[in-house]
Amino acid sequence: MLEDKILIWKLRKGSSEALGVIYEKYRDDLLRIAAGLINQTSDAEDVVHEVFATLVQSAKYAEKMYNLKGYLTTSVANRARNFNRNQNRHPAAPLDQIDPPCCPDKRPGQWLIIDEEYKRLTTAMTQLPYEQRETVILRLQGDMKFKEIAKYQQISVQTAISRYRYGITKLRT
Repeated sequence: MLEDKILIWKLRKGSSEALGVIYEKYRDDLLRIAAGLINQTSDAEDVVHEVFATLVQSAKYAEKMYNLKGYLTTSVANRARNFNRNQNRHPAAPLDQIDPPCCPDKRPGQWLIIDEEYKRLTTAMTQLPYEQRETVILRLQGDMKFKEIAKYQQISVQTAISRYRYGITKLRT
């Protein structure tokens, strides 16, 4: 958190290096969140890039950010929600176009298993109602607390917990 505050301070002073560090630090997490909510890799990348462009434009207000990761996660979720609303994409397309994360220490046989599990998970995620999918992704990928999710979705904390629990239960089945 202190590192983020220093990066924000440097960004406000016009440091492109600070933006690069922020981008590298949070890009992958934000892409996973956006891809999970939008289901199209190229559109998810566009959403994340728009969020970073907005961060640069609004750097002078950045001192009000108490949690950079939370701010970026919420921004991505908002843009993804707006994108879905504008494209009428709530019935989501399959996520099979998104490549699973790569890990060089796996053998080919292990990759086959991981790939199959990844396909099953992405298929199950697309079958969740959007609100549950959003809650699960924000909790697991965005590392947001239920209180933050509830505030973002403008619902009660109990509703956020219920959406998460129902989503996880559906994924397990």
